[in-house]
Amino acid sequence: MPLLGLLPRRAWAALLSQLLRPPCASCTGAVRCQSQVAEAVLTSQLKAHQEKPNFIIKIPKGTRDLSPQHMVVREKILDLVISCFKRHGAKGMDTPAFELKDFDIAGQFDPMIPDAECLKIMCEILSGLQLGDFLIKVNDRRIVDGMFAACGVPESKFRAICSSIDKLDKMAWKDVRHEMVAKKGLAPEVADRIGDYVQCHGGVSLVEQMFQDPRLSQNKQALEGLEDLKLLFEYLNLFGIAEKISFDLSLARGLDYYTGVIYEAVLLQTPTQAGEEPLNVGSVAAGGRYDGLVGMFDPKGHKVPCVGLSIGVERIFYIVEQRMKTKGEKVRTTETQVFVATPQKNFLQERLKLITELWDAGIKAEMLYKNNPKLLTQLHYCESTGIPLVVIIGEQELKEGIIKIRSVASREEVAIKRENLVAEIQKRLSES
Repeated sequence: MPLLGLLPRRAWAALLSQLLRPPCASCTGAVRCQSQVAEAVLTSQLKAHQEKPNFIIKIPKGTRDLSPQHMVVREKILDLVISCFKRHGAKGMDTPAFELKDFDIAGQFDPMIPDAECLKIMCEILSGLQLGDFLIKVNDRRIVDGMFAACGVPESKFRAICSSIDKLDKMAWKDVRHEMVAKKGLAPEVADRIGDYVQCHGGVSLVEQMFQDPRLSQNKQALEGLEDLKLLFEYLNLFGIAEKISFDLSLARGLDYYTGVIYEAVLLQTPTQAGEEPLNVGSVAAGGRYDGLVGMFDPKGHKVPCVGLSIGVERIFYIVEQRMKTKGEKVRTTETQVFVATPQKNFLQERLKLITELWDAGIKAEMLYKNNPKLLTQLHYCESTGIPLVVIIGEQELKEGIIKIRSVASREEVAIKRENLVAEIQKRLSES
């Protein structure tokens, strides 16, 4: 039975988004982000043993008013994210999501292939956004649980100790150790054993090293997780992104939800430039494997393995916004390519004829809504809004059957025949 047949689609989304979806890149600790909608993995076509992957893009809903400049930046970010998802075969779905973008793969597939693609997608998006150097931390729920068991952590304290380890990106190990011992009652020697692991990070060589570890090598769960990570790194090498991935034993976020591989992308700090404040934004993307969620709501208990990622659009937007503010960069709020101007009075009809010709040719054009605007006012408008080209028509141009084209940046003007206007504009736009 298709899972969505049990409840209306929106009811499933509302229920699961509040209870079960793994934390997104905008969440901290075990806080559940209601903007992550489990509808991303529940579709009417999804069955327990489907053969084709089901990729889904979720559409964000705005939660604050934005200026036209901010909307331009936001749209560019979202367009890049969505185009990457579509490049990897995603389907779109409108859900009550907030400021994030999710990509999920649901279905029974061979190990680590969809997981590796999710990491590839994450790398493509973060590289395309040009936010600076980044690193994706990778771990596995089974390795963490196996590590705790091998170190002597009581099973009842697993999640509590996870929440402490999760703070290692903000706190020193000695402070995390103190919290585990003094506040959560962990034996000091057990905390010290955990410390030997959670301060380790590296590539596939670290995975190989953990196979030889006298504690982890005796734990079945940990060995299963290490086997999968070894395979994962093989695929990451083939995808050409292994150098961006770090096996990090301190990554423990969201383990109440994840069943296997987990990952989190962070921006690497660069030296702060003069006048620039450091941006401590935490992770900008996260995800992992959560195989147990869908089956919890299927009366027949069909298992639908799922893996996915979330892009923290709100955090990314904040980073871009702050950098633009620091550098004093201006953002064009329109895509206008040509402005239709006149230096003389009583030329509204000619301007309307001219702009209609440009619109009909698919050229983005505008003009001032005045009968007799001053030429200087029109040119200043083009400069302030970043419109690259101005076409000028006046008495002399009308008499001679020509049009002047002015480059706003260089202020150079050339005269062309009226009938060649569209072709000349299109040529210039294609070269720019």
